[in-house]
This record gives sequence, structure tokens and C-alpha cells, in this order.
Amino acid sequence: MIANFAQWFLHPSDESKIMYHTIMEKVVSLIADQTTRTNKPFSGAPREEIESRVKEMLNIPFAAQKMDDVMEEVQNVIARNSLWVSHPSAMAHLHCPPLLPSLAAEVVINALNQSMDSWDQSPAATYVEAELIKFFTKRIGYSHESDGVFTTGGTQSNYMGLLLARNKACQINFSVHVQEEGLPVEAKRLRILCSEHAHFTVQKSAAQLGLGTNAVIKVAANDKHQLCADDAKEKIEQLRQQGLLPFMIVATAGTTDFGSIDCLSDIAKLANEEQLWFHVDAAYGGALLFSHQYEHLVRDLCLADSITIDFHKLYYQSISCGAFFVKHKRDFQQIAYHADYLNPEEDREDGIMNLVEKSVQTTKRFDALKLVMTFKLMGTDLFGEMVDYTINLAKETAGLLKNEPCFEVLNEPELNAVLFRYLPSHHRHDQRYADEINLELHRTFYQSGELVIAKTKQGGKVYLKFTMLNPLNTIGNMETHIERIKQAGEKIEKEQGETQYEYSVHC
Repeated sequence: MIANFAQWFLHPSDESKIMYHTIMEKVVSLIADQTTRTNKPFSGAPREEIESRVKEMLNIPFAAQKMDDVMEEVQNVIARNSLWVSHPSAMAHLHCPPLLPSLAAEVVINALNQSMDSWDQSPAATYVEAELIKFFTKRIGYSHESDGVFTTGGTQSNYMGLLLARNKACQINFSVHVQEEGLPVEAKRLRILCSEHAHFTVQKSAAQLGLGTNAVIKVAANDKHQLCADDAKEKIEQLRQQGLLPFMIVATAGTTDFGSIDCLSDIAKLANEEQLWFHVDAAYGGALLFSHQYEHLVRDLCLADSITIDFHKLYYQSISCGAFFVKHKRDFQQIAYHADYLNPEEDREDGIMNLVEKSVQTTKRFDALKLVMTFKLMGTDLFGEMVDYTINLAKETAGLLKNEPCFEVLNEPELNAVLFRYLPSHHRHDQRYADEINLELHRTFYQSGELVIAKTKQGGKVYLKFTMLNPLNTIGNMETHIERIKQAGEKIEKEQGETQYEYSVHC
């Protein structure tokens, strides 16, 4: 019976080697073939059809199926009906085309299948992550007193920023060690400030941490969609007058919609004056650390007490891959916990590094290898050029849209996001009418599968968004897309006009 198991595991046998090569080669061929079959980012198949085909595929068999049959199902049902994020016309979300070194690293990571919580489970990998964290803290401008840890992404990193800040605030203000004693009653007075454009995970984390979403105070943004430090200062004074305790301010280096970057030096100064924990959500904009043209926009990241950076956004790594950094490594003591079977205290005394001590995860992937292989194979110089290219392309695209009277552009891109809105030639000031046309434009292009763009709301109005992460995109492509959107908008206007005319005649 054991012989039947052998081919399904990695081990030093001919059966294992043959099966590993066979199955990996077939999967590689499947994906490579899909790149030639895919001339648009989405198949355009209706939801009902995709759901039906998936249900049919998931008729789990008692006995094994032929490998070629399974691969054909994966190709036709899954790959063909997935969003192909590597296509230059996939421009909806902060969803990057992964670099080939990252995909190669995934093969190694998956085969080794190490858990990064304790050194004895990941001997070399532990040091790889630790050294890469040092590389990034130096790039940020932190001292040797800093530290960090890899995370699943921005949500977890922002959560950790709020968690450390909350625990420290309770210790300072109420002399309560939250890990042991739980939240004190007085914690309901704690308040967090962030921009009106900050990521929703600030509120989500506050809710999960027992502070409640009401603990998050929204600060007005200026005309560049940046957090207004003057408004923040006024709100801090008002909160204190109400007997409340502001303890943290969150800045954003790359908002989801606008890609705007808050003035970090102004906020850092305010945080220092008011004795607030200063967290920067640089999930999106953290890649500017390697930019040749725009690095100055994140030069003051080093002023933050904690930082979020996502590598599965503008670093072009496969999901999931992020990191959380702290200016003072001692702040990780706020979440440290020792389990005798995993990371006993004597390990620290012996100099053994167990990463679980600075993470809210236990089992954790060896995602650091993806960055290492990317930088080693590409070099940071080429990486920086790639980031700059996409930002410059977004700026050029915004210029093209501004040259068309039928479009309104809401932002001057700081990163590579462009918010715009189609303005109908008739009833131009009828917001509801314009919203309906823009919603229909979004639906039309997604259903065709030719162009995948995002929709969002700002000031109560519906806007469309290009999130231009793909360095393989060109200004020629964007000219074509803009013309198609323009023509589609005119067609929708005409059809709606004819429908209204027929309705009025009928009445």
C-alpha cells in the first residue's frame, strides 16, 4: 500500500521525481498556453455560466482521474474564466502582474513548505527574512534599533500598527498591561485620527481591537487629497476638551483611490508635539523607496513609529506578501508570547531567533524569498525604473483625458491611479444621469472582457479608475482605451435618449 503513496510526495525516489517533473511541467505549460490564448483580461462569461461550470467541475471522484483530464478542466473552467491580472488592460484594483522571479520563488516556497514561526522549522529561511528586514529598515532610514516582520499584507500590517499602539497607550495612560489584564474600561476614551481617504482597515482594526469604529476620527483632506495637519490639530484639541484621549495618527503613502501621499513630515511633527503614535500605511507607495524620480515623496517614512508595506502591489510579488516595520524593536514586546513547545524563553537566552515573537500569526510563509530572488535576478535599479515608468504613464494618461471635453479628471497622479468620469453631452449637470452612464460604462467593458477598470465614489459621484500597475502597458494602449470609452459613452447616451423619446411618445 505504501508504494501507492510514494509518487505523491517529494522524496528521493524515481516515482517521486517523475511525478514532480510531470505535474510541474503540465502546470507550466497550462499557464504558458493561457498567455497565448488570452487576448483580453477576462473572458466576459456571465456569472451564472462560471458558477455552473465550477459546480460541475467540483464533482469530487472516488477514484483518481487522468492527469490530462484534470489539467484540461483547470484550463477551461478556472484559468479561462479568471481575471488575467498580467494583461495590460487589467486596470481595476491594486492587483499587480507578478514578476517571473516571484513565481519561481513560489515553487521553492511551496516545495519546502516551511513554517516561519520558529527557527527549528525554518533554519535558513528565518535568517533570510531577518536580513531582508534589515535591508528594508536601512532603506527606510531607520536605525539599528528598528525591526520588522513579514505579513500577509496591508490589512494585517495596519492591524499590527493599531495593536501595538493601543497596548502601549493603555500601558502609558492607564498602567494596564492589556495582554494579561485585558482592556480597561477607560479604553473607550481612546481615539485614532486618519484621513478621510485612509484605508478602511483602520476602522476594521479598531473594531477588532475592541475600540470600536467610533474611535476612528476622520480628518479632512486638502485639495491634493492629503491629510490636513491643521484640521488634525483642531480635532485633537476638540477631543481632549471632550475628555477623550487621542493616542495615534495614521498617515497614508498612496491612498487606494487617488494614490495620494500625505505630507509625512508635517504629520510627524504634529504626532511628536501631541505625543501620538505615528503609523504610515505605505502599502501602495512603499515601492517608491527604490524609485529614481519619486523617492523624495517617501523620504520621511523614517519618522514613523510603524510602517505598512505591501509587496503584492507595486513590488509585483505574488499574493500574499507584505511587511510591518517598527522604529523601535522593543515595541514588539507588546505582543510577545512564549509557548514552551514553540519559542521557550531559554531560546532567546541562547540567541535563537523565533519570528513568532513579533507576529500575530503562528504558521507563516517564507515570502521573503520572493523579494530576494526578484532583487537578485533583476536588480533594484531596473525595479526602480519600472515603478517610475508606470507613474509617468499614469501622468500622461491623465493628460490625454484632460484633452477630451467629455471627461473630468479628479486627480493629478502621484502614483499610478487616475480617477475620471465621463460627462454626457446632454444633461451634463444631472448627477444621477451622469452616474448611470458611468456605471453602465463599467459594466459594459467588464462584460466584454476587453478592459477591466474600477468604479468608486467621491463626493457622492460615481467615478471610473485606471489603476496602472503594469509596466507592459503603453500610451498607445491608453489612447485606444480612452477612445473606446468615449465612443461607448456616446452610444449609451444615444440609446438612453432614444428610450426616453419612445417612452414619452408612448405616454
